[in-house]
Amino acid sequence: MILKIAFRNTFRQKRRTILTALAMIVGFTLLSLTIGLSDGAYGNIISMFTRNRTGHIQVHRQGYLDKPSIYETIDGYTAVGETIQKSAGVEAWTPRVYAAGLGSVGEKSTAVQIIGIDVARETQATRFDKKVVEGNTLAETASHEAVIGTNLAKILSAKIDSEIVIFSQAADGSLANDVFKIVGIAESGDDSIDRTACYLHIEDAQELFVLERRAHEIVVIVSKINQVDKVTNTIEASLNDSTLDVAPWQVVAKSFYRAMKADQQGDAISRWVIMLIVAIGVLNTVLMSVLERTREYGVLKAVGTTPMQIFWLVICEVVIIALGSICVGALLGILVNYLLSIYGITYPEEITYGGMKFKTLYAEVNVRCLIVPALTVMLSAAIVSLFPAIKAARIMPARAMRTH
Repeated sequence: MILKIAFRNTFRQKRRTILTALAMIVGFTLLSLTIGLSDGAYGNIISMFTRNRTGHIQVHRQGYLDKPSIYETIDGYTAVGETIQKSAGVEAWTPRVYAAGLGSVGEKSTAVQIIGIDVARETQATRFDKKVVEGNTLAETASHEAVIGTNLAKILSAKIDSEIVIFSQAADGSLANDVFKIVGIAESGDDSIDRTACYLHIEDAQELFVLERRAHEIVVIVSKINQVDKVTNTIEASLNDSTLDVAPWQVVAKSFYRAMKADQQGDAISRWVIMLIVAIGVLNTVLMSVLERTREYGVLKAVGTTPMQIFWLVICEVVIIALGSICVGALLGILVNYLLSIYGITYPEEITYGGMKFKTLYAEVNVRCLIVPALTVMLSAAIVSLFPAIKAARIMPARAMRTH
């Protein structure tokens, strides 16, 4: 009977119901949009960061991450890579060789970071060919070609078909120097990388630095990023080599990961603010409805309705409104997040995060942007309705029936 009366009261007082529902619907939609934009932004950042730079998992010689050195290499990296490829959840892998040196084009010179890549595997894993904004990517066979970063090209005044001379020290202590033809200019989205990056075919780099059949790093791309930890453990078990260190991107890029987590905590504050606004809105409308219906509750108690029944009557009315608001809010939340996941929000100017540039913010449609707002609206509605419900239950019939 209480539930039946609650339904009737909900639809009998349309103005009051609409006001209460609007507070919940707006709060649900705002919270859903906040979560959708936050998850979409961080998902996009993580995808770009891992795809363009670190990969999802990296394999190095033990201690290389703490103190990179040209001498700390993975011997027989091809066999290691083939073992990694057999692990469940692995999409692709690619080896890299790293070294520092001096690059010269004509009379201009600057410090460069030489990155030796397996062109075919790098393209499959990190879409290296998409980074080339001018000229061509490297040939899949060693051809003494180089692709340099956009900022490095400006510093050296280099153009397509220019020759870059590289000076460095090889792993055997000899002088490493050679001439390479610039066939392309690449843009990674990170100014610091583009200022020093000089990409060579891995075989050219191995020959230059006397690193035959050795690499410094194996980058692994997984099929699903939320399974990185599981795949990391699988690779460690399959390699079973104490001299190798298998690390997920969160460990490889500690500073970036910590900055992102700190930023996410800041977003959580905005969600709490929205939750507070929803709670205050619901409390205001429900309390006003109780005050308006003081005489009605007095009559109910006079005819024998117990305080507990009146208490549950108020709670049920709020819960019914909350359930309807959640349904409407869910539809609006999905619609808004879906549209923003396609069209996004374009910034007036590019913003930089983690060294990467972003022009458009995209939302993400996921279960979290529905579950969290739904629980928030329901819990906040149930909690803030307790005070009005208790107030209604304690109304004195004689005094209430004299209220106009």
